[in-house]
Amino acid sequence: MPDIPMTTLIALAVAAAAAGWIDAVVGGGGLLLLPALLLGLPQAPAAQILGTNKAVAIVGTTGAAVTYLRRATVDIRTAVRIGLAALAGSTLGAFFAAGISSSVLRPVIMVVLVGVAAFVLLRPGFGTAGTERPAEITRARILTAVVLVGGGIGFYDGLFGPGTGTFLVLALTAVLHLDLVAASATAKVVNVCTNAGALAMFAYQGSVLWQLAAALAVFNLAGATVGARMALSKGSGFVRGVLLTVVLGLVAKLAFDQWAG
Repeated sequence: MPDIPMTTLIALAVAAAAAGWIDAVVGGGGLLLLPALLLGLPQAPAAQILGTNKAVAIVGTTGAAVTYLRRATVDIRTAVRIGLAALAGSTLGAFFAAGISSSVLRPVIMVVLVGVAAFVLLRPGFGTAGTERPAEITRARILTAVVLVGGGIGFYDGLFGPGTGTFLVLALTAVLHLDLVAASATAKVVNVCTNAGALAMFAYQGSVLWQLAAALAVFNLAGATVGARMALSKGSGFVRGVLLTVVLGLVAKLAFDQWAG
């Protein structure tokens, strides 16, 4: 592990805890932790930053998934199917990523996110109450979730990445008619699948700072556990508020990267 000042370690620990909380509630924790690692480790190769981020994130994501599974109704079989499709999609997206400029994608994603924010604001009932139990979800809808949610968002994750967890929650709510809490729970299971595949590749390449990742993972797990419990106790209305905050924050970040980068 590189020599890191104590103040930087403390800042990274706080960022890891906050990222775990955000990711557990509505996804998008990487939008906080990844920039923090880039600022805290300016000399580290990009691959090490990405690999370390995945090693931290998978611990918090797994903890959040376990917390959700204990108290929320989740169709694990469907979630794993979507996760495997997302893993395949992200691999394909990564294959094409080298030939596409992020500056082209950012404006498109910003427009989509603004539309998402407007939709959630204008539809107060969106995601506040699930209309069907997992057993009642049709095969056609499950297939749509696997192909479009898993494969499509997985492809986006490999191609570009920011806000993948948030898109998962929104898509699962829309396609499977889940409430936002159940969608967040299902998204965590999907995230575990995709994070595991990515981490395996980074580990194989030797691109993980394991000591730093282990230290930050403790804080990420704590934040994720608290976030999952808050989402479960406060319900879909709370998740909806956090969702809007994260979406608007993501728009601001992408706009900054587009015009200041």
